[in-house]
Amino acid sequence: MEIEEPEIRREDILVLLDDDFHSRHVCIVTGVGSGIGRATAVAAAANGLKVVGLDTNDEGGAETLMLARRLGGQMHFIRTDLSDDVQVEAAVQEASQLGSIKYLANIAGIQHIDPIENFPLETYDLMHGIMLRAPFFLSKLVIPHMKQTEDGCGVIGNMASIHAHVCTQNKSSYNVIKFGLRGLTQSIAAEGDGRIRAFSVSTGFVKTPLALNQIPAQARSRGISPEEVVRDVMMGRSRIKEMMSPIEVANLFVFGFSRYARYLNGGDLLFDGGVVLTY
Repeated sequence: MEIEEPEIRREDILVLLDDDFHSRHVCIVTGVGSGIGRATAVAAAANGLKVVGLDTNDEGGAETLMLARRLGGQMHFIRTDLSDDVQVEAAVQEASQLGSIKYLANIAGIQHIDPIENFPLETYDLMHGIMLRAPFFLSKLVIPHMKQTEDGCGVIGNMASIHAHVCTQNKSSYNVIKFGLRGLTQSIAAEGDGRIRAFSVSTGFVKTPLALNQIPAQARSRGISPEEVVRDVMMGRSRIKEMMSPIEVANLFVFGFSRYARYLNGGDLLFDGGVVLTY
């Protein structure tokens, strides 16, 4: 069984007319080494923003940088460990020297499959640090920069999941974090006075290394074949029997950042093939 991450093509990127989409405005994207983070960085760059990509994956970050530039965008890559506050602060400071920080996409994520009684606490702490604490800290750091822009506005997008709506077994840490990201999103919106907007994106399974690499672990933990994991677990509840592509998710971030989404504030873009609402 081969399910591969699709390539990002220019014609698949949502390009919107927005006066704020220009190279003087910085869009920080985390997790740009692969998957949704890479696609979002490329899509934001293709929309004219100056992208600052954060990741610990130097090789993947460099590949994303080349792809963004090949498609006509501007991007800078800063190697950043999101669990290290000093590195995060330094990255935001460097980004602020490149233009006005206007957008933040919190996307970086990792996964671990285990029942609660077996779940390693050090792994829980690592996941929480990267996927919930870092988005909170990055938001804390960038909001003052957003308030200092010409119109005092900015937008923060958080990568949630169907696991921010429903919980599945052996993903307790992931479930907790994704519910937390929706709480962070709504908290930013509550304090943003309509000028600092926030939204979350909730999808089902996407063709990313994070999703594809967990198939063997799911198969082992459930005692079924990899094929059964994809058919019965990943896509079993979905009314659309195909995984999303990373660029389809990235396009939701582009829309959420844009003027067309000015009433999207604290809300969640649930693009899950019908899993949650037809469960």
